[in-house]
Amino acid sequence: MHADASTAATGPDSVLVACPACHGLARVPRARLGETAHCARCKAALLAGEPIDLDAAAFNAHVERGTLPILVDFWAPWCGPCRMMAPVLHEAAAQRAALMQMGKLNTDVEQQLAARFGIRSIPTLILFKQGREIARRSGAMDLGSLTRWLDAALTQAL
Repeated sequence: MHADASTAATGPDSVLVACPACHGLARVPRARLGETAHCARCKAALLAGEPIDLDAAAFNAHVERGTLPILVDFWAPWCGPCRMMAPVLHEAAAQRAALMQMGKLNTDVEQQLAARFGIRSIPTLILFKQGREIARRSGAMDLGSLTRWLDAALTQAL
C-alpha cells in the first residue's frame, strides 16, 4: 500500500503519518495502519516499528503536524539510564508500530527544544498526540512499566 497525502482517504477515518526517512506527511486510512504503508515520496516504510532520530525539523513534522501519537525520548549519549532505555524503546516501538511512533531527541544537540519542553532530567519521555503533550515521565523504566504507562496515558487522552 502506498499512502499519499493528496490521494488517500481524508477525514476522521485517516491519520497523518510523518515518514521516518524524509519526514514528509502521508495520509493513511486508520483501517490500514496495521498494513505496510510506504511513503509516496521516498518509498520508506511509514510505520517501521523503530525509534526515529529527531532533529528540530523532524520534530515539527512528527509531533506538530502528524496526527498519530508519538512518544519522544529526550536523551543524551553520555547518560547511563538513557542507554538502558534504548532497548526498551526499540521493543515498545516494534510492539506498537500500528498504533504510534517513537522518536529520540538528543538534548545535547537540540538544546532549544529541550528548553522549550522544560527538560530538567533525562531520560524524559513525553507522549504527544496531534501536537499536544498528553503525558510525561522522567527516569528509566522497564518494558512492562512503559507499556502500562502508555496504555493509561492513551486511554485518558481519548
